[in-house]
Amino acid sequence: MSRAPASVLVVDAANVVGSRPDGWWRDRAGAARRLHERLLVADLPHDRVVLVLEGAAKGGVPAGTDTHVRTVHAPRDGDATIQAEARAAVEAGATVTVITADRVLRGRVEQLGARAMSPGWLLDLMG
Repeated sequence: MSRAPASVLVVDAANVVGSRPDGWWRDRAGAARRLHERLLVADLPHDRVVLVLEGAAKGGVPAGTDTHVRTVHAPRDGDATIQAEARAAVEAGATVTVITADRVLRGRVEQLGARAMSPGWLLDLMG
């Protein structure tokens, strides 16, 4: 019996956190931690979630895997890491959705075969 390809959600944490003016800029690490916690308990239609953190946000969540959420610390810019994560998942045969507001990044991941959705789409999905 063949198994359906995995469904992977790659999250541009900076774009998701930055999409709501709730004071996140005063505590980037805390905002990343809150997003991570929400992703852990959200009822999402994805097998795996990859949360990409950059800059000060990396202090909020250690790199590694918690249940179905893998946190990745971008060594430099988040966009290159998001693109690499999407590419690896597509090449592994997964159905990939990338959450970002960055138009250039959206185009790049769509060229790889991933679907790009807005931060608002994810926030609405999480309720």
